[in-house]
Amino acid sequence: MSQTTAKDVLLYVPNLIGYGRIILAILSCYYMPHNYVAAGACYVVSGLLDALDGHAARYLNQTSLFGAMLDMLTDRCATACLLMTLAMFYPQYAFWFQMSTALDIASHWLHLHTTIISGRTSHKAIDLSENPILHFYYTNRLFLFFMCAGNELFYVGLYLLHFTAGPTVLGMSLIKLLTIVSTPIAYNIVIDCITIQCMLQKPNHTVKWMCFTSFNHNHEQIC
Repeated sequence: MSQTTAKDVLLYVPNLIGYGRIILAILSCYYMPHNYVAAGACYVVSGLLDALDGHAARYLNQTSLFGAMLDMLTDRCATACLLMTLAMFYPQYAFWFQMSTALDIASHWLHLHTTIISGRTSHKAIDLSENPILHFYYTNRLFLFFMCAGNELFYVGLYLLHFTAGPTVLGMSLIKLLTIVSTPIAYNIVIDCITIQCMLQKPNHTVKWMCFTSFNHNHEQIC
């Protein structure tokens, strides 16, 4: 069997879907300030493709660390850009959008970095003995989808409400109703805090804080 090359990984079907997600996210950012229909459509489709690339990776046996990093970075950047826009639309709440963005990026970066230096093949491979909550969060796909969708629904709802109230249900804006319903899970801050706590609890021989893996021009590892 031939060895998988870096070029092969770059052309994995899930990663090709990931590149499409990036293009859609960029288009969404371009339209966000003035065209909520185009921005919302691009953002939602990019989010839906997030589920598709995961299924493709498992079905085609094309999982890769690069794909996992690409997927997570696309999610974090898209959400951060949306929160930047919300900070412009709702300046009185800018501080909370800033804090949400900072915690989101910091916790996911720490989690992914821990995954790499721990030698795990996936950031979702959480052992039950490490933390039962994170284990359930990443292994129960229905719960994971519920939490992620609820988070996105809240922020997308706030974005749409800046432009339109949408259809009404029982005398209330449907968009406003969905935003209110998703508020309790608007940001799974508990998950983020648990992620950071787990990172800090890693033993010193596993988490080498000052050792960052990079490569020079001769592809020699530098720590």
